[in-house]
Amino acid sequence: MTVTTFDPGSRVSLTAAAEKYFAAKLAVLSGNLIRLSTKESGCTGFAYVLDIVDKAEAQDTVMSFGDVTLAVDAESMAMLSGTEIDLVREGVNQVVKFNNPNVVAECGCGESFSVS
Repeated sequence: MTVTTFDPGSRVSLTAAAEKYFAAKLAVLSGNLIRLSTKESGCTGFAYVLDIVDKAEAQDTVMSFGDVTLAVDAESMAMLSGTEIDLVREGVNQVVKFNNPNVVAECGCGESFSVS
């Protein structure tokens, strides 16, 4: 497997709350890392995809955050560059939020986004 080295300027980051959340998930579910990608979806264009997987894909950009390893899909990296992943409380629920500086539009329900 080849692992792509990342440019710090294109880095995806996790807040402390997101890191703690994903570390807890990895501790109880089978899988070694979190993989972030995108897929065509919704009325605006793309949706974020988070998977717990055993290993990164060949061209993924791999980053470490304490006990969490994050692999970012190579094809999605351009639209995810600079994204901060956070865990926020909305009422009684906790929600993973993507603070993506590349987003130019989001659908009303928050399911999909588009980039320029």
